[in-house]
Amino acid sequence: MYKHFLRPILFGFDAEKVHYFVVNLLKTFCKFPFAKTILRNLFEVKNPILQRNVMGLSFKNPVGLAAGFDKNAEVISEMEALGFGFVEIGTLTPKPQEGNPKPRLFRVSDDSALINRMGFNNKGVETAAILLAKRKSKIIVGGNIGKNKVTLNENAVDDYLTCFEALFEVVDYFVVNVSSPNTPNLRALQEKEPLTNLLQTLQQKNLAKLQPKPILLKIAPDLTDSQLDDIVEIVQTTKIQGIIATNTTIDRTNLQTPTAMLDEIGAGGLSGKPLSLRSTTVIRYLRQKLGKDTVIIGVGGIFSAADALEKLEAGADLIQLYTGFVYEGAGLVREINEAIVKKYD
Repeated sequence: MYKHFLRPILFGFDAEKVHYFVVNLLKTFCKFPFAKTILRNLFEVKNPILQRNVMGLSFKNPVGLAAGFDKNAEVISEMEALGFGFVEIGTLTPKPQEGNPKPRLFRVSDDSALINRMGFNNKGVETAAILLAKRKSKIIVGGNIGKNKVTLNENAVDDYLTCFEALFEVVDYFVVNVSSPNTPNLRALQEKEPLTNLLQTLQQKNLAKLQPKPILLKIAPDLTDSQLDDIVEIVQTTKIQGIIATNTTIDRTNLQTPTAMLDEIGAGGLSGKPLSLRSTTVIRYLRQKLGKDTVIIGVGGIFSAADALEKLEAGADLIQLYTGFVYEGAGLVREINEAIVKKYD
């Protein structure tokens, strides 16, 4: 129903406006009695085979919602009703920011992809923290944190620390985002020295807490093997829990979309099917280098149960959806979980 009826209608309108329309519609629907029960009956798969104990946390299934969809922690319980096993909010910054000028989210339908240059638009970490403190849902929530656009890279650590402290009591794990291509010079923080400093500083604060929280690093798919080797060394040195592989790509090679259309869209991070092979390759490479103890969350180009199983077999402990969720609908979550049960039953 979604792919053949709803999606063609929704895809006829501006991508960002449709996103907010769908989110607001879902929020409104779920206020009605039994609405969430109806959604759970449609999309949730309950089976002990799906349960995962990762990072000391208990996930009811390994399929999560990637950061970027629920930036401000506004639809966590609604996403749980759609069958997700965990939700990652953000990217959040210390101060609210509008993000980049619109339009900034584009469908690239010929390639089953999206291009975005949102620019960490969010209402600020304090607003999200207040909503999280009030939530009744028990689903695992990750906090994806970044820096404000106006913050210089030499001061970036302060922004990440501010977000870390604001969210510490209300999220289950943290994700350090230094890999978005849409904040000027952000990816420079992936270089070995600044990244080591950032993660060490966060870990020091974290380990000083009575009950430290898992910290993960989200990396770009555009890193070379040499850069991935540096990431492996940094993870081992700083002793963070793991890696999310991968963020969006700036690569535009081998796309079906006409070059003229891509030029008209302009800069931004590409997500969706074109990212699938690269993200799986990065997952497999990191798993071989890191061994079995470091957590890897796989994201990028998951549009089917087969795609999800491929990521898990490559070495991912958990997986996340975003663009596949947009193109395939909530039925994809159920499809993946049913396939996992069938494979491992």
